[in-house]
Amino acid sequence: ETRPIPEPGPNEVLLRMHSVGICGSDVHYWQHGRIGDFVVKNPMVLGHEASGTVIKVGSGVTHLKPGDRVAIEPGVPREMDEFCKTGRYNLSPTIFFCATPPDDGNLCRYYKHSASYCYKLPDNVTFEEGALIEPLSVGIHACKRAGVTLGSKVFVSGSGPIGLVNVIVAKMMGAAAVVVTDLSASRLQKAKEVGADFTIQVKNETPQEVASKVEAVLGCMPDITVECTGVQACIQAGIYATRSGGTLVLVGLGPEMVTVPIVNAAVREVDIRGIFRYCNTWPVAIALLASKRINVKPLVTHRFPLEKALEAFETTKRGEGVKVMLKCDPTDQSP
Repeated sequence: ETRPIPEPGPNEVLLRMHSVGICGSDVHYWQHGRIGDFVVKNPMVLGHEASGTVIKVGSGVTHLKPGDRVAIEPGVPREMDEFCKTGRYNLSPTIFFCATPPDDGNLCRYYKHSASYCYKLPDNVTFEEGALIEPLSVGIHACKRAGVTLGSKVFVSGSGPIGLVNVIVAKMMGAAAVVVTDLSASRLQKAKEVGADFTIQVKNETPQEVASKVEAVLGCMPDITVECTGVQACIQAGIYATRSGGTLVLVGLGPEMVTVPIVNAAVREVDIRGIFRYCNTWPVAIALLASKRINVKPLVTHRFPLEKALEAFETTKRGEGVKVMLKCDPTDQSP
């Protein structure tokens, strides 16, 4: 890496990066150069699931000091607008977000970031767990938007990393039963490992048939469906499966235009909600990890040094394992 080490501004910190997870969006930018309206026009550093060590603080930073281990929230509002004032800063149109064009990510040796969006990790939370807070936050935000509570019956569509964190969070929030669908038997086995009560391997069933299978294993229609694939047929199955008066949360993003049985949802008062990343989740996630209420360690299946980043990206592209983690600090020998 030939770029100069950046100097932190008054309210920023300079970090020596440690662990950075690879997300499907990183691979998509690498392969296609765009996601929707976000187009890569200049060289861009990838990476937004990250943790590291503070090595320098700006003059206005008081809550962090050199040596602190931190998890990085990648979305930072650039101005105090109406969305920030109401606590939904993730919806701010001017937000800076790591590895979303034109903003550089943090898959590098040294990185500077807003100090307010760096969160100190307790001694019993590892760097890898700190990096996993980013995908975990998607699960926290989605399950909050869905209204998961004690006794909820939940259907999670898709058993990739985001489906798995939704299983973990839904169970922690009190879901009585969680059923997960996926094409892959190995991914469904991982869902079982992290707490899913039931799994269904989808082959070539119609959306209505998938919905019937979900109802059969749960013994009832789910109160909540969390759709994590973005695939049209899966969204359709989510609508058919969700009980009348229930909630469907769309997490996975696919094509801009999707055909869905909207009248079925409308006449049964199925609420359809979207999510955009997350907000106010890092303190919650850190508390859950520190108290050992949840375990995200099984999500990491592959590890590579930064020098083998291309190999790591190829592994993710092939769909191997669950979460591929890159280690950016060659001097640190901790796991």
